[in-house]
Amino acid sequence: MPNTQDTRRDHRLLLVSVWASAAFAVISCVWGVFSGSSMIVFDGLYSFASIGLSLLAVAALRVSRRGPDDAHPWGREEWEPIVVVVKALALGALSVYAVVGGITDLLAGGRQVATGWALAYAVVATAGGVVVTLVLRRGTGGLVRAETAEWQGDTLLSVGVLVGFVIAAVLVATGRADLAAYVDPGMVVLVSLLFLRVPAGLVARGMRELLAMSPPEETLSALQAAVDAVKDCYRMREGLLRASQVGSRVDVEVDFLVDDGSTVHTVADCDEVRADLHERLAALGHERSVVVAFTTDPRWAR
Repeated sequence: MPNTQDTRRDHRLLLVSVWASAAFAVISCVWGVFSGSSMIVFDGLYSFASIGLSLLAVAALRVSRRGPDDAHPWGREEWEPIVVVVKALALGALSVYAVVGGITDLLAGGRQVATGWALAYAVVATAGGVVVTLVLRRGTGGLVRAETAEWQGDTLLSVGVLVGFVIAAVLVATGRADLAAYVDPGMVVLVSLLFLRVPAGLVARGMRELLAMSPPEETLSALQAAVDAVKDCYRMREGLLRASQVGSRVDVEVDFLVDDGSTVHTVADCDEVRADLHERLAALGHERSVVVAFTTDPRWAR
Protein backbone atom coordinates (compact mmCIF):
# COMPACT_ATOMS: atom_id res chain seq x y z
CA MET A 1 0.00 0.00 0.00
CA PRO A 2 1.18 3.58 -0.60
CA ASN A 3 3.03 5.32 2.21
CA THR A 4 0.63 8.09 3.23
CA GLN A 5 3.32 10.25 4.83
CA ASP A 6 5.56 10.06 1.74
CA THR A 7 2.58 10.79 -0.52
CA ARG A 8 1.63 13.92 1.42
CA ARG A 9 5.22 15.14 1.44
CA ASP A 10 5.58 14.58 -2.32
CA HIS A 11 2.29 16.39 -2.90
CA ARG A 12 3.50 19.39 -0.87
CA LEU A 13 6.82 19.45 -2.71
CA LEU A 14 5.12 19.40 -6.09
CA LEU A 15 3.05 22.39 -5.00
CA VAL A 16 6.27 24.13 -3.92
CA SER A 17 7.58 23.57 -7.44
CA VAL A 18 4.36 25.00 -8.92
CA TRP A 19 4.48 28.18 -6.83
CA ALA A 20 8.22 28.62 -7.39
CA SER A 21 7.72 28.23 -11.15
CA ALA A 22 4.92 30.80 -11.04
CA ALA A 23 7.11 33.30 -9.21
CA PHE A 24 10.04 32.76 -11.59
CA ALA A 25 7.75 33.00 -14.63
CA VAL A 26 6.39 36.43 -13.68
CA ILE A 27 9.74 37.80 -12.54
CA SER A 28 11.61 36.48 -15.59
CA CYS A 29 9.17 37.80 -18.18
CA VAL A 30 8.99 41.28 -16.61
CA TRP A 31 12.74 41.41 -16.01
CA GLY A 32 13.49 40.13 -19.51
CA VAL A 33 11.32 42.75 -21.20
CA PHE A 34 12.88 45.62 -19.24
CA SER A 35 16.44 44.39 -19.80
CA GLY A 36 15.87 43.45 -23.44
CA SER A 37 17.20 39.92 -22.86
CA SER A 38 15.70 37.07 -24.90
CA MET A 39 17.55 34.67 -22.60
CA ILE A 40 15.64 35.91 -19.56
CA VAL A 41 12.33 35.92 -21.47
CA PHE A 42 13.01 32.31 -22.49
CA ASP A 43 13.59 31.43 -18.84
CA GLY A 44 10.20 32.99 -18.02
CA LEU A 45 8.41 31.11 -20.79
CA TYR A 46 10.06 27.91 -19.60
CA SER A 47 8.75 28.57 -16.09
CA PHE A 48 5.24 29.23 -17.42
CA ALA A 49 5.33 25.86 -19.20
CA SER A 50 6.56 24.23 -16.00
CA ILE A 51 3.53 25.53 -14.08
CA GLY A 52 1.02 23.66 -16.19
CA LEU A 53 3.20 20.56 -16.33
CA SER A 54 3.77 20.60 -12.57
CA LEU A 55 0.02 20.86 -11.99
CA LEU A 56 -0.35 17.86 -14.28
CA ALA A 57 2.18 16.03 -12.10
CA VAL A 58 0.15 16.88 -8.98
CA ALA A 59 -2.98 15.44 -10.63
CA ALA A 60 -1.08 12.31 -11.68
CA LEU A 61 0.19 11.81 -8.14
CA ARG A 62 -3.34 11.98 -6.77
CA VAL A 63 -4.59 9.48 -9.35
CA SER A 64 -1.72 7.04 -8.81
CA ARG A 65 -2.27 7.06 -5.03
CA ARG A 66 -5.88 5.85 -5.29
CA GLY A 67 -4.58 2.31 -5.18
CA PRO A 68 -5.71 -0.81 -7.06
CA ASP A 69 -9.30 -1.64 -7.98
CA ASP A 70 -11.09 -3.97 -10.40
CA ALA A 71 -10.06 -1.92 -13.44
CA HIS A 72 -6.48 -1.40 -12.22
CA PRO A 73 -5.56 -4.55 -10.25
CA TRP A 74 -1.92 -3.49 -9.85
CA GLY A 75 -2.60 0.18 -9.22
CA ARG A 76 -2.38 3.37 -11.28
CA GLU A 77 1.32 4.17 -10.93
CA GLU A 78 1.72 4.09 -14.72
CA TRP A 79 0.34 7.66 -14.75
CA GLU A 80 3.58 8.85 -13.15
CA PRO A 81 5.94 7.90 -16.04
CA ILE A 82 3.31 9.02 -18.57
CA VAL A 83 3.35 12.53 -17.08
CA VAL A 84 7.16 12.51 -16.89
CA VAL A 85 7.39 11.67 -20.61
CA VAL A 86 4.78 14.29 -21.60
CA LYS A 87 6.51 16.92 -19.50
CA ALA A 88 9.93 16.11 -20.95
CA LEU A 89 8.66 16.23 -24.54
CA ALA A 90 6.99 19.61 -23.94
CA LEU A 91 10.13 21.11 -22.39
CA GLY A 92 12.24 19.65 -25.18
CA ALA A 93 10.00 21.27 -27.80
CA LEU A 94 10.29 24.63 -26.02
CA SER A 95 14.08 24.31 -25.99
CA VAL A 96 14.17 23.58 -29.73
CA TYR A 97 11.97 26.62 -30.36
CA ALA A 98 14.38 28.76 -28.33
CA VAL A 99 17.34 27.47 -30.35
CA VAL A 100 15.67 28.57 -33.57
CA GLY A 101 14.92 32.02 -32.10
CA GLY A 102 18.49 32.42 -30.85
CA ILE A 103 19.99 31.53 -34.22
CA THR A 104 17.65 34.05 -35.89
CA ASP A 105 18.89 36.80 -33.53
CA LEU A 106 22.52 35.86 -34.17
CA LEU A 107 22.04 36.10 -37.93
CA ALA A 108 20.34 39.49 -37.46
CA GLY A 109 23.37 40.97 -35.71
CA GLY A 110 22.70 40.09 -32.07
CA ARG A 111 20.63 41.79 -29.38
CA GLN A 112 21.48 44.77 -27.16
CA VAL A 113 20.91 44.00 -23.47
CA ALA A 114 21.00 46.08 -20.29
CA THR A 115 23.85 44.05 -18.80
CA GLY A 116 23.47 45.39 -15.25
CA TRP A 117 19.84 44.25 -14.98
CA ALA A 118 20.64 40.97 -16.73
CA LEU A 119 23.52 40.28 -14.35
CA ALA A 120 21.33 40.95 -11.31
CA TYR A 121 18.71 38.54 -12.65
CA ALA A 122 21.26 35.78 -13.18
CA VAL A 123 22.34 36.07 -9.51
CA VAL A 124 18.72 35.93 -8.27
CA ALA A 125 17.84 33.00 -10.58
CA THR A 126 20.88 30.98 -9.51
CA ALA A 127 20.23 31.50 -5.79
CA GLY A 128 16.52 30.76 -6.13
CA GLY A 129 17.18 27.62 -8.16
CA VAL A 130 19.59 26.28 -5.55
CA VAL A 131 17.03 26.78 -2.76
CA VAL A 132 14.17 25.07 -4.65
CA THR A 133 16.40 22.17 -5.72
CA LEU A 134 17.50 21.51 -2.13
CA VAL A 135 13.89 21.59 -0.92
CA LEU A 136 12.68 19.17 -3.62
CA ARG A 137 15.43 16.67 -2.83
CA ARG A 138 13.45 15.70 0.26
CA GLY A 139 10.93 13.90 -1.99
CA THR A 140 11.07 10.21 -2.88
CA GLY A 141 8.53 9.71 -5.70
CA GLY A 142 9.34 9.58 -9.41
CA LEU A 143 7.39 12.76 -10.13
CA VAL A 144 9.29 14.73 -7.49
CA ARG A 145 12.59 13.31 -8.74
CA ALA A 146 11.68 14.55 -12.22
CA GLU A 147 10.91 18.02 -10.80
CA THR A 148 14.22 17.98 -8.91
CA ALA A 149 16.16 17.04 -12.05
CA GLU A 150 14.48 19.87 -13.93
CA TRP A 151 15.28 22.46 -11.27
CA GLN A 152 18.82 21.17 -10.86
CA GLY A 153 19.46 21.42 -14.59
CA ASP A 154 17.92 24.90 -14.70
CA THR A 155 20.10 26.00 -11.78
CA LEU A 156 23.30 24.73 -13.38
CA LEU A 157 22.44 26.54 -16.56
CA SER A 158 21.69 29.71 -14.56
CA VAL A 159 25.30 29.57 -13.42
CA GLY A 160 26.34 29.47 -17.08
CA VAL A 161 24.05 32.40 -17.86
CA LEU A 162 25.60 34.33 -14.97
CA VAL A 163 29.05 33.77 -16.45
CA GLY A 164 27.77 34.86 -19.88
CA PHE A 165 26.34 38.12 -18.58
CA VAL A 166 29.60 38.81 -16.72
CA ILE A 167 31.41 38.45 -20.04
CA ALA A 168 28.89 40.78 -21.71
CA ALA A 169 29.36 43.36 -18.95
CA VAL A 170 33.15 43.21 -19.40
CA LEU A 171 32.81 43.65 -23.17
CA VAL A 172 30.54 46.69 -22.72
CA ALA A 173 32.95 48.19 -20.17
CA THR A 174 35.86 47.77 -22.60
CA GLY A 175 34.00 49.45 -25.45
CA ARG A 176 33.01 46.34 -27.39
CA ALA A 177 29.23 46.62 -27.18
CA ASP A 178 29.07 45.22 -30.72
CA LEU A 179 30.45 41.89 -29.53
CA ALA A 180 28.36 42.00 -26.34
CA ALA A 181 25.21 42.03 -28.51
CA TYR A 182 25.95 38.44 -29.54
CA VAL A 183 26.22 37.13 -25.98
CA ASP A 184 22.49 37.01 -25.17
CA PRO A 185 21.28 35.13 -28.29
CA GLY A 186 24.41 32.98 -28.15
CA MET A 187 23.52 31.94 -24.60
CA VAL A 188 19.94 31.17 -25.67
CA VAL A 189 21.25 28.73 -28.27
CA LEU A 190 23.90 27.18 -25.99
CA VAL A 191 21.67 26.91 -22.91
CA SER A 192 18.78 25.44 -24.88
CA LEU A 193 20.99 22.83 -26.52
CA LEU A 194 22.56 21.86 -23.20
CA PHE A 195 19.21 21.74 -21.46
CA LEU A 196 17.90 19.23 -24.01
CA ARG A 197 19.86 16.63 -22.05
CA VAL A 198 17.43 16.95 -19.12
CA PRO A 199 14.20 16.11 -21.03
CA ALA A 200 16.09 13.44 -22.99
CA GLY A 201 17.06 11.72 -19.74
CA LEU A 202 13.52 12.02 -18.37
CA VAL A 203 12.05 10.49 -21.55
CA ALA A 204 14.48 7.58 -21.39
CA ARG A 205 13.64 6.87 -17.73
CA GLY A 206 9.91 7.30 -18.24
CA MET A 207 9.89 4.95 -21.23
CA ARG A 208 11.77 2.30 -19.23
CA GLU A 209 8.99 2.37 -16.66
CA LEU A 210 6.19 2.37 -19.23
CA LEU A 211 7.79 -0.68 -20.85
CA ALA A 212 8.04 -2.36 -17.40
CA MET A 213 11.80 -2.75 -17.67
CA SER A 214 14.04 -3.55 -14.71
CA PRO A 215 14.50 -0.90 -11.99
CA PRO A 216 17.76 1.03 -11.54
CA GLU A 217 20.81 -1.06 -10.70
CA GLU A 218 20.96 0.06 -7.06
CA THR A 219 17.31 -0.93 -6.52
CA LEU A 220 17.79 -4.28 -8.24
CA SER A 221 20.90 -5.02 -6.16
CA ALA A 222 19.05 -4.26 -2.92
CA LEU A 223 16.15 -6.52 -3.93
CA GLN A 224 18.52 -9.34 -4.87
CA ALA A 225 20.34 -9.01 -1.54
CA ALA A 226 17.03 -9.42 0.32
CA VAL A 227 16.11 -12.50 -1.75
CA ASP A 228 19.56 -14.05 -1.23
CA ALA A 229 19.38 -13.48 2.52
CA VAL A 230 16.02 -15.29 2.73
CA LYS A 231 17.27 -18.10 0.50
CA ASP A 232 20.31 -18.69 2.72
CA CYS A 233 18.28 -18.41 5.92
CA TYR A 234 15.95 -21.27 4.88
CA ARG A 235 18.67 -23.26 3.03
CA MET A 236 16.93 -23.17 -0.34
CA ARG A 237 18.86 -24.02 -3.50
CA GLU A 238 18.10 -20.88 -5.44
CA GLY A 239 16.10 -17.66 -5.37
CA LEU A 240 15.29 -16.24 -8.81
CA LEU A 241 14.27 -12.59 -8.90
CA ARG A 242 12.32 -10.74 -11.58
CA ALA A 243 11.56 -7.06 -10.99
CA SER A 244 10.30 -4.03 -12.85
CA GLN A 245 9.50 -0.47 -11.80
CA VAL A 246 6.46 1.57 -12.83
CA GLY A 247 6.36 5.00 -11.22
CA SER A 248 6.87 4.58 -7.48
CA ARG A 249 5.77 0.93 -7.53
CA VAL A 250 8.27 -1.92 -7.81
CA ASP A 251 6.79 -5.20 -9.06
CA VAL A 252 8.66 -8.21 -7.69
CA GLU A 253 8.38 -11.92 -8.53
CA VAL A 254 10.53 -14.41 -6.64
CA ASP A 255 10.76 -18.15 -7.38
CA PHE A 256 12.44 -20.19 -4.65
CA LEU A 257 13.84 -23.60 -5.59
CA VAL A 258 13.58 -25.96 -2.59
CA ASP A 259 14.97 -29.46 -2.01
CA ASP A 260 15.41 -32.01 0.79
CA GLY A 261 18.02 -29.81 2.47
CA SER A 262 15.64 -26.86 2.78
CA THR A 263 13.72 -26.06 5.94
CA VAL A 264 10.61 -25.32 3.86
CA HIS A 265 8.23 -28.30 3.73
CA THR A 266 4.70 -27.12 4.49
CA VAL A 267 2.39 -24.30 3.44
CA ALA A 268 2.97 -22.76 6.86
CA ASP A 269 6.72 -22.80 6.16
CA CYS A 270 6.09 -21.04 2.82
CA ASP A 271 4.06 -18.37 4.59
CA GLU A 272 6.91 -17.85 7.06
CA VAL A 273 9.32 -17.30 4.15
CA ARG A 274 6.88 -14.85 2.53
CA ALA A 275 6.55 -12.89 5.77
CA ASP A 276 10.33 -12.74 6.17
CA LEU A 277 10.83 -11.56 2.58
CA HIS A 278 8.07 -8.95 2.81
CA GLU A 279 9.63 -7.56 5.98
CA ARG A 280 13.04 -7.25 4.33
CA LEU A 281 11.57 -5.62 1.22
CA ALA A 282 9.52 -3.20 3.31
CA ALA A 283 12.76 -2.02 4.94
CA LEU A 284 13.96 -0.88 1.50
CA GLY A 285 11.18 1.72 1.40
CA HIS A 286 9.67 0.90 -1.99
CA GLU A 287 5.99 0.62 -2.72
CA ARG A 288 5.81 -2.88 -4.10
CA SER A 289 3.71 -5.68 -5.53
CA VAL A 290 5.27 -9.02 -4.56
CA VAL A 291 4.60 -12.56 -5.80
CA VAL A 292 6.47 -15.43 -4.12
CA ALA A 293 6.43 -18.98 -5.52
CA PHE A 294 8.05 -22.26 -4.44
CA THR A 295 9.01 -25.26 -6.55
CA THR A 296 11.23 -28.36 -6.51
CA ASP A 297 11.49 -28.42 -10.31
CA PRO A 298 13.95 -25.94 -11.87
CA ARG A 299 11.79 -25.75 -15.01
CA TRP A 300 9.13 -23.74 -13.18
CA ALA A 301 11.64 -21.26 -11.78
CA ARG A 302 13.17 -20.17 -15.10
